Amino acid sequence: MKIILASASPRRKELFADVAKDFIIEVSNADETAPEGITADMLPCFLSELKAKDVAAKHPNDIVIGCDTVVIKDDRVLGKPKNTKDATEMMRFLSGSVHEVITGCYICCGDKSKGFSERTKVEFFELSDNEIEDYVTSLEPYDKAGGYGIQGKAKVFIKGIVGDYFNVVGLPVARLKRELDDFIRNL
Repeated sequence: MKIILASASPRRKELFADVAKDFIIEVSNADETAPEGITADMLPCFLSELKAKDVAAKHPNDIVIGCDTVVIKDDRVLGKPKNTKDATEMMRFLSGSVHEVITGCYICCGDKSKGFSERTKVEFFELSDNEIEDYVTSLEPYDKAGGYGIQGKAKVFIKGIVGDYFNVVGLPVARLKRELDDFIRNL
């Protein structure tokens, strides 16, 4: 039985190495279009299940883990910025306020499955126009939900967090380790 992480994220792959020693990566090709009416806080759970089930269809006897992270402020989901203008608007929106980072995780093998989500509150300092401009002209914002990586250049924007730091990076390592161990014990 293999453990498969259904994720293209290099950060998630690096973090998952502390959850499971031996695993492989297989990226999901699932259509990640959210259904009409899904709430912002349910989106990461929906997408993590979608990714896991897509990969599990090709590996019915293996353990597959799907994950998805979203940044939410005022019920608005901030995805990956499409361009400099989009990244600038996101940084202005997050500046001087608190937002939430939610990662959904879904574990499945055969007909058994379990899902959960982890929430972390993040507060940004008030950002100057120069800080925002310097940040969005780097390559960093464009492959990250919410347009920032807490572990990268944006670390100087963070006033505080409440919850799991690694969840903000993209994977709630400690909780996923415990959930996966429990899942394996109960197979």
